[in-house]
Amino acid sequence: QLQLVESGGGLVQPGGSLRLSCAASGFSLDYYTIGWFRQAPGKEREGVSCISASEHSASYADSVKGRFTISRDNAKNTVYLQMNSLKPEDTAVYYCTAGLLGYYSCSPTTEYDYWGQGTQVTVSS
Repeated sequence: QLQLVESGGGLVQPGGSLRLSCAASGFSLDYYTIGWFRQAPGKEREGVSCISASEHSASYADSVKGRFTISRDNAKNTVYLQMNSLKPEDTAVYYCTAGLLGYYSCSPTTEYDYWGQGTQVTVSS
């Protein structure tokens, strides 16, 4: 059974950091492009970042550029989202998604076939 599981969310103060993980089971992420999305209450789902299967491309939404970094460890079948300088407006449920589109490049707004259940990130003092 193909499954993505996010972890690492929590409550953090403004200016703090969190690292989210997206672990795959039932399939290898080696050839998959991975995206991170988020959805805040009452708002539409927003593409945050993506990393291509070839690792030649990582892209970010303007709202997180310079603060978030996406990376992947194929040996651990896991993708990470390092989030620094967090702001209250980063509060949302964060989801990872995986698909076979875009081996060499990706767009953070592309939604793929497989989704995790989400992890809550709350930025508040």
